[in-house]
Formats: sequence, C-alpha cells, structure tokens
Amino acid sequence: MKYGEQEILEFDINNEENYWPNEHPKNYTINIELPEFMCMCPRSGYPDFATIKLSYQPDQKVIELKALKLYINSFMRRYISHENSANEIYDALYSKLKPKSMKLIADFNPRGNVHTVIEIDSTKN
Repeated sequence: MKYGEQEILEFDINNEENYWPNEHPKNYTINIELPEFMCMCPRSGYPDFATIKLSYQPDQKVIELKALKLYINSFMRRYISHENSANEIYDALYSKLKPKSMKLIADFNPRGNVHTVIEIDSTKN
C-alpha cells in the first residue's frame, strides 16, 4: 500500500488537529470546490463522481484544507448513495466547525441519463 492510500485509510475527520482556530472575528465566507469526489454505488458497485462545493462562514474554527481533501478522498472506496454521502459530509463538518452558516452542494456527474444535485443549507433548515 502506498503512503497516500494509507493516510486516506487511517484518516479521521473528527481529530481536533484537523481544525484550526479562526483568527478573524469578522464575517467572511470560505468557498471550497472539490471536483474529484468519488464513491461507489451501493447497489451496482459502479463509481459515482461529483463536484462538492462547500461554502461556510466560520465562527471559532476553520478546517485545514489537507484534512478536507483526505476526508473527501476517504469516500473513494465506500459504497454509499448520493444522498447519504452529501448528508454525511455536511453533518460531519457542521458538527465540528459549528459555523455561522454552511452550504454544501454535491453535483454528481450524469450516469444512466440521470443528473443529481444535492444541496444542504443551514440557513434553510
């Protein structure tokens, strides 16, 4: 196993070292795009690909970008639906960051003539 595979396999998004103090009390928005999300369809085993867009207004914490990359890559070999993957990512990040607001868009590539976009927004919940 190569070192990157090992790092992804052992990664835990809940480790405190993945989050840094937000040193800026003013309101600002962090926009992150992760265009290489991949998971496996739980029914067929076919790969599903998506662009994940994360937008949040931090309060006390921000996420370290390498940690976010490793977390997103940890879905690569998981059998998980579009809806479950988007909600799991949102819930994990929202619970640790406790942001002023957060929005996640999971824009899945079309497969079998179906295009799925899942949007979760803390201001609409």
